[in-house]
Amino acid sequence: MNTVKQLKLVKKAIKGNPDAYGELIREYQDYLYKTAYLYVKNEETALDAVGTAVLKAYLQIHTLRNPEYFKTWITRILINAAYDEQKKLICHSELPETIEDSHEEISLEEKYDINTAVTRLSEKYRTVIILKYFNEFSVKEIADIMGAPEGSVKAYLSRARDELRRILKEDYIYAD
Repeated sequence: MNTVKQLKLVKKAIKGNPDAYGELIREYQDYLYKTAYLYVKNEETALDAVGTAVLKAYLQIHTLRNPEYFKTWITRILINAAYDEQKKLICHSELPETIEDSHEEISLEEKYDINTAVTRLSEKYRTVIILKYFNEFSVKEIADIMGAPEGSVKAYLSRARDELRRILKEDYIYAD
């Protein structure tokens, strides 16, 4: 969908057009599911998070001030819904099944190691890594989603990369 058409749909949705909102969600449904799954590592829980986020966003879309930031806005709602869903789980899945498919040059073992390392990061570090490297958001967009200054996001990214290196190196040393 081109950005002009998307912007028109967002403006219609803000004015209360449910068909426009439905079309936006259809356009973003794969993105929303993939993002939720990266957080919760469980298909059913990811679907629950997406459903919750879609409903909350629908009920609150009239509060969106800048239609051009729809994706950023709904991503923030989704992340909060994913964390809420994750808190509801009694037991968590420790091992994710896949990493982003666009990283085909990475071996299956490396994907597994990276996924495992990402799940071991603290919440804010995991969030910046997923948004930056799995969803390709800019630092400014991540700052908007997290409600943090851009400088903090840059620091989180740096610390998260350092932590990932440490985790991956540590796992490699103990694996031998």
